[in-house]
Amino acid sequence: MSARFAELDWCPTPMGELVLRRRWDPAFGKEVYEIKLGEEFLMSSLFTVAELELGRRPLAELEGTALEVAVGGLGLGYTAQAVLENPNVASLVVVDALAEVIGWHERGLIPAGASLTADPRCSLVHGDFFAMLRSPEGLDPATPGRTFDAVLVDIDHSPRHVLHPDHAGFYQPAGLARLGEHLRPGGVFALWSNDPPDENFLAVLAGCFAEARSDVVSFDNPLQHRAATATLYLARAGGPQA
Repeated sequence: MSARFAELDWCPTPMGELVLRRRWDPAFGKEVYEIKLGEEFLMSSLFTVAELELGRRPLAELEGTALEVAVGGLGLGYTAQAVLENPNVASLVVVDALAEVIGWHERGLIPAGASLTADPRCSLVHGDFFAMLRSPEGLDPATPGRTFDAVLVDIDHSPRHVLHPDHAGFYQPAGLARLGEHLRPGGVFALWSNDPPDENFLAVLAGCFAEARSDVVSFDNPLQHRAATATLYLARAGGPQA
């Protein structure tokens, strides 16, 4: 294996073969970390603007100095890092269905792992985020029934392009209403999507929350010599923030 490419770990999962690899990209002059599941790229460290904004924009809409946040989907850890950069965050629970991804962070195979595992505010939880939403215990095994000021989700490619058919129900009214039960009054739900804004999904979101909108995040893609975009959906629960 050359110094320009290294497969750091490989393991089978119920959703397909999971691979973490590192390569040197001469066009960017830096190391790039990538996670693949089967034939699909889940995340690349080349393009992280939207993941960082997922951790920043929702929290900018909240007041208070002791915010409690949950994130569905760990990946390379950029959203979690952005959350912890906010000095108003008191605690963060990050849920991931793949124990291997959490292990990569704990073993230091992913650069973000050192800061996430060293921050006492951050807990990495192995679990099925969608199943945990349906469970009375909720998203934090240490505190059953706990609610949050913000719940941020980056798991599927988009509401229409899901990694597993079981995820599809989350993007329907019943699934979104269930997520709303895990928010405190005035709390914020945010969702990353790789697709352009979906007006049908936005209408469903608006029917479940007091406020809802979509933000387009633009970033440069030198590989394709053009600007690329992702979408953030943001919704607020009814009632004043506690």
